[in-house]
Amino acid sequence: MKTIIAACSQNLSGSRASIQTTLRTLLAAPWPSQRDIRSWLQLLSVLQWVLSFLLLGTISLLLLIYLVFTSFWPISALYLAWIIFDWDTPEKGGRRLPCLRRWPVWRHFRDYFPVKLVKTHDLSPSHNYIIGSHPHGILCVGAFCNFITGSTGFGEMFPGIQPFLTTLAGNFRLPVFREYLMSGGLCPVTRRAIGYLLSKNGTGNAVAIVVGGAAESLSCHPGVTTLILKNRKGFVRMALQHGAHLVPSFSFGENDLFHQVVFEEGSWMRSIQHRFQKMMGFAPCIFYGRGLTSVRSWGFLPYARPITTVVGEPVMVPKIEDPSCEMVDMYHEMYVRSLLKLFNENKTKYGLSEADELHIL
Repeated sequence: MKTIIAACSQNLSGSRASIQTTLRTLLAAPWPSQRDIRSWLQLLSVLQWVLSFLLLGTISLLLLIYLVFTSFWPISALYLAWIIFDWDTPEKGGRRLPCLRRWPVWRHFRDYFPVKLVKTHDLSPSHNYIIGSHPHGILCVGAFCNFITGSTGFGEMFPGIQPFLTTLAGNFRLPVFREYLMSGGLCPVTRRAIGYLLSKNGTGNAVAIVVGGAAESLSCHPGVTTLILKNRKGFVRMALQHGAHLVPSFSFGENDLFHQVVFEEGSWMRSIQHRFQKMMGFAPCIFYGRGLTSVRSWGFLPYARPITTVVGEPVMVPKIEDPSCEMVDMYHEMYVRSLLKLFNENKTKYGLSEADELHIL
């Protein structure tokens, strides 16, 4: 018995010594600094955003289909009934949640790159506006951060102006994802949705449209300053029909966030991308950025490169219910000149050289 007690005492002493050694080791280890913690929070905020935009809709759809074949099928049935009942809401102003714009995670998202908004002229709340957002980039980070989140101070810079951002109408057919988009102030890039915001939602509305769209994303890679704009005139016609002023904006650094495998015009891969774009509304880009654990590894996260979105001078537009093609062309040309002026006046301030030119196709 004495032998057993002695053995137990020795084991307990050894355990205490082991625990004490472990605690001393932990206490001696360097604790993460505030800078490290901020970096992790910024990385996680970008990760959740990328995963939400790339996977939330698809995963939600697959989950609801799976639930149909389980005892939880009423969940899918009820949500389907809700979507049918709520079908037109995205095209009638959506269902914006102001608290989402103030979500603290967006400050970390902003600081990861960082993203900055620059105001050059006032926007009067007595008018409505169509903001042309350039360039498209891969995921429209600058447009999202500035026009959907309140992290860059849009509300303080432009008091009385309520921003909206348009995206593909197909995104609002995906379960759960549609609620996420509407809560942030996104709406379909359709005539009906934009027309509602410009004519039936009062004044002080600014609808941001990424004019270049999917076609522009196919040529996006670092150093590119080419826009698809020459034949994109539908937004100008809508501005004339509703008397909404046109406002150019340019996000310097947007094309530097990812690397993309760009296929030459005429190649079979390029033709597949164009056909997919015509059928689905978006182009399948093969792109890569940094990994989750290291900047030097490959992954799907954007590189931490600064983005500066400069909002330019409004082009005053009269209200003409049925504008002629000549009238549309004239205001389109005025808009292009205003955009070129904005680009040339700011390019050397935000990472480009004096020799860089904005090419419009």
